[in-house]
Amino acid sequence: MNTRYEDAKIMYGQLGIDTDKVIETLKNASVSVHCWQGDDVKGFDQDGPLTGGIQTTGSYPGRARTPEELMSDLDMAMSMMPGTKKLNLHASYAIFEDGETVGRDKLEPKHFEKWVKFAKDRNIGIDFNPTFFSHDMVKDGLTLTSPDENVRRFWIEHGKACLRISEYLARETGKLCVMNIWIPDGYKDIPGDRLGPRMRYKDSLEQILSQEYDKNLVKVCVESKVFGIGYESYTAGSAEFTLSFAATHEGVIPLMDNGHYHPTEYVSDKISSLLCFYDEIALHITRPVRWDSDHVVLLDDETKELAKEIIRCDGLNRIHMALDYFDASINRVAAWIIGYRSLEKALMAAMLIPHDLEKKLQEEGRMTELMILQEQLKTYPLGDVWDKYCSECGVDGDLSWYDKIKEYEDKVLSKR
Repeated sequence: MNTRYEDAKIMYGQLGIDTDKVIETLKNASVSVHCWQGDDVKGFDQDGPLTGGIQTTGSYPGRARTPEELMSDLDMAMSMMPGTKKLNLHASYAIFEDGETVGRDKLEPKHFEKWVKFAKDRNIGIDFNPTFFSHDMVKDGLTLTSPDENVRRFWIEHGKACLRISEYLARETGKLCVMNIWIPDGYKDIPGDRLGPRMRYKDSLEQILSQEYDKNLVKVCVESKVFGIGYESYTAGSAEFTLSFAATHEGVIPLMDNGHYHPTEYVSDKISSLLCFYDEIALHITRPVRWDSDHVVLLDDETKELAKEIIRCDGLNRIHMALDYFDASINRVAAWIIGYRSLEKALMAAMLIPHDLEKKLQEEGRMTELMILQEQLKTYPLGDVWDKYCSECGVDGDLSWYDKIKEYEDKVLSKR
């Protein structure tokens, strides 16, 4: 491996790329790992169906059923993930003790103490999400936009509770907490009033943000979505709504999920536009297949383009990256690892591009040479640099890590 890496280092060095520096930079690039891949977005605070216009498909055995099982699976997955990780939690993963249960509007930091211990023991941060779905207080598919003031008040209080929890998570771990607000609210067919729900949503968000919190510890995001199953004709939290809300409210940043747009839209093309106007943005990185299907992230064209824009725009310190997918048709722990490593490979590939040279060729109108360079790089030895990175991070290479997952499946997952 070392011989192959040294040869790759020379090749990239001829383009002005320092592969040792790339490896060190990637080691410190933080990616938030979503807990909900491990249990099909079930959570621990209710036993009903998954709602909110999202679906988990497949019935592969081994789903995590308890906090202990989910933490064990996360440990196994993270042991195969090079680089810097965070944990991304939904509020529905609150852990109650001694038979206690409370409504989501009454959640407290103490309900996440075990997650804090998990994170501190592993020296990782925690990001957080209010859970506005899969609950009996979702009335007619509506939460923060509901015309029923009792329903709306419940979810406003839930949002405020989550802000308090997010600040607690940041203080305890000593690491920034990104709190993302996404609601499914919308209508299956053509609504008679589009403005009213959006005005209620705006008011609800402003009431949530009236909760005092330390903006140095918590970054609040608002996430858009174009449609969901059962919400095909209208969603209150459209891209235009969330971008405008973030632009007009201090301390709020927009979050783009690359499965939440029309099939012909690409989030990779939107990153540079947002960075012209926002100091920071956030991403949920997934793989939509025809719709917001949340397939496992692969090293596909859009993942590579997302990574290129992050690196080209010098965005590692301005863009909060998180994974967001859930596949129950394959081994869930392996799915975590595949998606994470695919994003890491995409980031590495982007760092191994001579962006200054590409920019120079573009600005001088030398587009033929630019195309030749871009095509040539596609066959450069990324894999040899990747293997070196994995070795330095102490994780197994691509041809061996799944052996440990199969052993874990035989000894642990298959017993559930």
